[in-house]
Amino acid sequence: MDKLSKIADKLYDAANNLYQIDPISNRHKDLTIDDAYKIQLINHEKELKKGKVVTGKKIGLTSKGMQEAIGVNQPDFGILYNDMEVKNNIIDTDSILQPKVEGELVFVLKENIGDNITYERIIEATDYVSPAIEIVASRIKNWKVTIVDTISDNASCGQYIVSDIKIDPKKVDLKKVQLSMYKNNEFINNGYATEVQGDPVNAVVWLAKTLGKYGVRFNKGDVILSGAITGAVPAFKGDKFICDYHEFGKIEIEFI
Repeated sequence: MDKLSKIADKLYDAANNLYQIDPISNRHKDLTIDDAYKIQLINHEKELKKGKVVTGKKIGLTSKGMQEAIGVNQPDFGILYNDMEVKNNIIDTDSILQPKVEGELVFVLKENIGDNITYERIIEATDYVSPAIEIVASRIKNWKVTIVDTISDNASCGQYIVSDIKIDPKKVDLKKVQLSMYKNNEFINNGYATEVQGDPVNAVVWLAKTLGKYGVRFNKGDVILSGAITGAVPAFKGDKFICDYHEFGKIEIEFI
């Protein structure tokens, strides 16, 4: 078994048995971003063989603050599966490692996207945009991640919940969507979707182009998590969060 497969196996076991491991980048300082995506995709194939269904993709590290925090100048991506979607606004805290809450917009696609990837093409292929919450998680101890660690760990995917509100991206300037986050009824942070690569559509364009390099495509029905509007907030058992998207409604989530 080669080195990347061994690393993938270790991450896969940690994810499935809910334990944390030391940062991959500490032991394997020579790993590149391409290596990290190969590790991610090795485990992606395992998930497919296990019977999981891809529901979409996620973009991480879209804000300058998050990029500066781990010393990179680009976003990353991960794969979403059917068992990640939250249906009842409840998170079992024992089923997720080191959860943090982020508010973001999701793009739901109405058609496949080929190689002609432009800003206008993303808008045209989008059925609707909805407010959402992503609960990121990490199998890496204490979130001590570099970009290699988080990419290998499926971009720190955890779970997500999507609002019933549907926004027409042809009629609404997504850059002006505002988010205010509350934890246990206490105001935590506020921001606008301009924090996501200047415009969340730009993040989705980046993702579509980057996925193509690794043989992954956008498909009809995909849910695309476009990146956090405000900072990620740690969550613990008993916490309740509200992501208030103002004119586009609220999403509540509780950790039990």
